[in-house]
Amino acid sequence: MTSEEIFPDEEGLEFSTIEKVQEEPARSLADMARDAVRALGGDGQKLSIEVRDDSGPVLHLKFTFAVERRRH
Repeated sequence: MTSEEIFPDEEGLEFSTIEKVQEEPARSLADMARDAVRALGGDGQKLSIEVRDDSGPVLHLKFTFAVERRRH
């Protein structure tokens, strides 16, 4: 079963450099992955964050992982 959920950030944040733009969503993605691992029963997960400005997409971070239980 696949599920695609979108959670827009209506407030947003401002950053001075592209490195800082990349750093914040990377941290958020790591937090999301940690929470997803706790909730998984052995399935895979695909997570992503798209960073946009007034003109459109600036950066797209993706993270894919799978949990394989070897013993019960």
